[in-house]
Amino acid sequence: MIDYAMTHNTTFAEMMIREEMDLKGISRDEVRALMKQNLDVMREALEKGLSGEGVKSVTSYTGQDAVKLDRYNEHYHALSGHDMVEALKGAISTNEVNAAMGIICATPTAGSSGTIPGILFKLEKTHGLTQAQMIDFLFAAALCGKIIANNASVAGAIGGCQAEVGSASAIAAAAAVEIFGGTPEESGHAMALAISNLLGLVCDPVAGLVEIPCVMRNAIGSGNGLISADLALAGIQSRIPVDEVIEAMDRVGRNLPASLRETGLGGLAGTPTGEAIKKKIFGQTSVES
Repeated sequence: MIDYAMTHNTTFAEMMIREEMDLKGISRDEVRALMKQNLDVMREALEKGLSGEGVKSVTSYTGQDAVKLDRYNEHYHALSGHDMVEALKGAISTNEVNAAMGIICATPTAGSSGTIPGILFKLEKTHGLTQAQMIDFLFAAALCGKIIANNASVAGAIGGCQAEVGSASAIAAAAAVEIFGGTPEESGHAMALAISNLLGLVCDPVAGLVEIPCVMRNAIGSGNGLISADLALAGIQSRIPVDEVIEAMDRVGRNLPASLRETGLGGLAGTPTGEAIKKKIFGQTSVES
């Protein structure tokens, strides 16, 4: 993919657009209009989670934290910086809407749906991205996501959370590098760095629900994506090639025990508090009895 983009002097976004045109037999404008629908859903979800007092999940164990973070960013000098918190609150907001059974764009999954919007709408606010650039961002991320999905996995049940939030942060990092003038090789380094930073991250949803710790992990994913993009744009390279990093993620994920792959049995889900939350929501289970 990187070699093709460099040889043909094209971008990841353009490659994905052309593929969609060929696959669906529709025009460029129609393909871009379809992607704009995804962008609109992302924006609506992010804004919903930040409106009023925010949203709460059915269980009430998650929700309204995006609003807290928004207020914090207005009144305090955030330790990680005002701009970074913009990304974090967008990521949390989107995933809180998901946990509240709202409409989100699963990019690449529902559990990781806040990572890309957190980064994308932060960059719109702080760096003035146009709508056309935001749509190109999503096409570039889509092509990178396709590579990961076809050569590893984006499913927590197969590869742990590294395959969900890790992949989301990686493809967002690659897309950000492209939109801000980086080379295809630099986008590859951003992907590799982002995956490497979250390599081995387990999927351990408390009570099997996409709430704890999923919501907050999307905030970490957004931060990781932005950091990885900055590293690559600064000329910093991953010493392990991106293809090998993706392969390593796949091997690590498949070697994780089943208890750490979305079953809600190990990790945080298996703590005394995690088990107590599960009992409170679902009552005594057959496994526990």
